[in-house]
Amino acid sequence: MPELMRYHLRLLTFRATAAELERLDRRHLVLGLAWTWVVGIGRYWDHPRAALLQYLGVGSVIYVCVLAALVWLVVLPLRPACWSYPRVLTYITLTAPPAVLYAIPVERFTPLEVAQGINVWFLLVVALWRVALYVLLLLRLARLSIMSVCVATLTPLLVILVALTTLNLEHAVFEIMAGIGRDSPPPTAADDAYAVVSGLGLLSLVSAIPVLLVYWIQAALVWEHHRKLRSAPAGASAGGEGTAEGGPGAAASGESDGAVQ
Repeated sequence: MPELMRYHLRLLTFRATAAELERLDRRHLVLGLAWTWVVGIGRYWDHPRAALLQYLGVGSVIYVCVLAALVWLVVLPLRPACWSYPRVLTYITLTAPPAVLYAIPVERFTPLEVAQGINVWFLLVVALWRVALYVLLLLRLARLSIMSVCVATLTPLLVILVALTTLNLEHAVFEIMAGIGRDSPPPTAADDAYAVVSGLGLLSLVSAIPVLLVYWIQAALVWEHHRKLRSAPAGASAGGEGTAEGGPGAAASGESDGAVQ
């Protein structure tokens, strides 16, 4: 157990190596799901309008499974190495601990306006931390190129923002995650913060087509590159397949170990 905790700390502080990420197994998945469950309870424990499944932390567990499926599917066309749904799910659950900040009841010991500002900063810190950890996964485990990392990072975020904006859920999500709207209407500072969130939602609608177009172009270029490698003479392509982005040789090495598949 101490070794598992040390590994988890290395992952959260961006020190996990590619070899360590390839060794993710069921122990890490259990630990990650436990953290997701605890953080899910902490996120809603003082929210008066949360549903029962949210109070029990089950909603967060369901959400992380859906999010992992989205990430796995989005990155798959970019030919990542060592890429499987259980491995992606395990990694994403292990990024749950930063969200424990949401459980801090800052409104209990600070004025409401100050508490809402602090919670907005908590939201920003947790979001940036998790996105940075996701980029680490794409670089070290999936071994994508910089361009592929960019589109693989932006596309899931864009899909989530578009979905929230289309369903008009961004206000509810912002209130729950930033701790706003629990006791009284938000003050001006919170309105400004919500305006930023709403602006990002609207921006996602405008940028959806260009970003998705770049994503499909990049995916097509990656597949064309691998098609050329497969059609090249064996001697000429032997050295390239092991180092090419998401190449068959890299994928095979990831699938042959004893980690979660």
